[in-house]
Amino acid sequence: MRIIRSIRHKVCADGSFMKEFLLDTPVTKEFFTYLGNFGQIEALPNVGEGFYKFEKPEWFSIKGFVGDTTLEVRFKKEVMDLTVDFVYFLFSSYREGAVDLSALRGREQAIGERIRKHLYGT
Repeated sequence: MRIIRSIRHKVCADGSFMKEFLLDTPVTKEFFTYLGNFGQIEALPNVGEGFYKFEKPEWFSIKGFVGDTTLEVRFKKEVMDLTVDFVYFLFSSYREGAVDLSALRGREQAIGERIRKHLYGT
């Protein structure tokens, strides 16, 4: 799955930065399951059937409907420059079926260390 482009972006009231991404294929439930390897995933049927929210605290969140070709990604403004590339890598690494998570895990760990240094100085 590839991000084609950002079709909308804005600064939100909570200080986060939102980008709506256009994808080359519709989002599947399996894609949200895959995202669950990197944070918390939640189905929100009260919002609508097939609506999911993914949260990677202090990094970003992803919201959207199964079957759509757009997703909303909200970045924590203070670390957006560190995490935006990971979002692109996360999307482009997804394949239906078994996915080798080792490269993503390595990149996630390296970025996590940079985020901790940036936010907490440790």
